[in-house]
Amino acid sequence: MLRMPVATLRVWERRYGLTNPALSPAGQRLYSAEDVRRLALLKQLTDLGHAIGSLASLDMSQLQRVASTHASALAATQNTERPAVVQPPPVRTWRLAVVGAALGSRLQRPRLLRRIGRPVLLLGPYDSLAQAAEALQGSDLDALLIHQPQLQEDGLASIQAAVAAWAELPKAVLYGFASDPVCEALATAGIALLREPQPDAVLAQWLHSLSITTPAPPPHACQLAGSMETVPPRRWGDAALSDFASRSTTVACECPRHVAELLVQLAHFEAYSAECESRHPGDAELHAHLRQLAALSRTRFEAALEYVALHEGLMLPSR
Repeated sequence: MLRMPVATLRVWERRYGLTNPALSPAGQRLYSAEDVRRLALLKQLTDLGHAIGSLASLDMSQLQRVASTHASALAATQNTERPAVVQPPPVRTWRLAVVGAALGSRLQRPRLLRRIGRPVLLLGPYDSLAQAAEALQGSDLDALLIHQPQLQEDGLASIQAAVAAWAELPKAVLYGFASDPVCEALATAGIALLREPQPDAVLAQWLHSLSITTPAPPPHACQLAGSMETVPPRRWGDAALSDFASRSTTVACECPRHVAELLVQLAHFEAYSAECESRHPGDAELHAHLRQLAALSRTRFEAALEYVALHEGLMLPSR
């Protein structure tokens, strides 16, 4: 448990009187939990360069103060050495107003929504542009999507008039049949066009391209503060955390080991999300958001590990 030779332990007992263990009927030494905890702390401190002769006369509370001082100094050094990395802003839900019941039903398909690559809030569907304009007056929108199976020249003016209230809003029309002059007029007006029928994959790709052109709204004060928060890289690698977890099993409290194990899992999920972010462009924003949350959780649990280590008189993991 202490990872030290038996001979060393016997020398410590004989020379410094560190423990006075009871003996079993067979003559084996029987150490209490308090004995093991004190010896484990002495072993950690001597490994760090403290002389056993200067530590032997200290009781447990005094040894913990020595360990806490050493751990605090080490943590301060590590904190000053870690470069700050600015975290990406959180992914914002795309508020999409939909005109056309058939298209609204189609956009409920989970697989299609996942392909868009960001959270989507559908408003509608509305039966007509006039109904949408009345219902959405004053609403916060990111884009307007219209399903119009037939586009005729005599209906062009009504479309242009209806969308005038959303002059700065990205707009798109999914249509079936239309003449070239009508398409030309809508394209000139800044309305994106896609002719149906199209499979879900193409429709989702089209919507994704539309969503990334949506200008981001000015951030709320609390969002701005969150986006400026920094996420440092990992403080400890897997090997150091594994070693710390095994050392912490010599104390009664299991929290140090649990926190170390959680840190390993969070770091692995953070790395996994980063890989998915680069491998799947359609889901890049989703995985960036998950990577960000994992990184934030990791930094908080790193602080928790430092706290429990100081509380239990354990030395922090080496890098």
